[in-house]
Amino acid sequence: MGLLTVLKKLKQKEKEIRILILGLDNAGKTTILKRITGESISGVSPTLGFNIKTVAFRGYKLNIWDIGGQKSIRSYWRNYFEQTDAVVWVVDSADRVERFEGCREELGGVLGEERLAGATLLIYANKQDIPGALTPTAIADLLDLQSIKTHHWEIVACSAVTGKGVGEGLEWVVADVGGRIYMLD
Repeated sequence: MGLLTVLKKLKQKEKEIRILILGLDNAGKTTILKRITGESISGVSPTLGFNIKTVAFRGYKLNIWDIGGQKSIRSYWRNYFEQTDAVVWVVDSADRVERFEGCREELGGVLGEERLAGATLLIYANKQDIPGALTPTAIADLLDLQSIKTHHWEIVACSAVTGKGVGEGLEWVVADVGGRIYMLD
């Protein structure tokens, strides 16, 4: 019995999914985490380290890690990649177009990490409630998402402030990871 089979069987017993929330600074990662956990979103400040929350969702135990996105912190992201089942990449849809090049490069670096091979990828096109926000289609083009062949991915329009779209994205992540890891015997 291979190590991967043993790990899958252990995870199957616990029905646990590890989710890593990443993205550039000020994209709304912590606000999305607070929205998922039902916490107040007032007074959210930049994450200088990480936040960890555990949530029961659709029969699964979700361990969600929200890591700060400041440039000085990004080199530490790789310390959190081990045993990650899904990456949630948060994009500020109302950001300056120039920032999307750096966003694409950072996402490409993350997806190239061996420890994240096969992880599900959800891109939240956040801040859709802001006038002038780019559409998920425009963001998919700017990030060149169509070229991603190594991961199952989906882009979902959302607003962490209003909560719109956050649940739908989480549903997709859980269904995708659950379908790969917790297949019926």
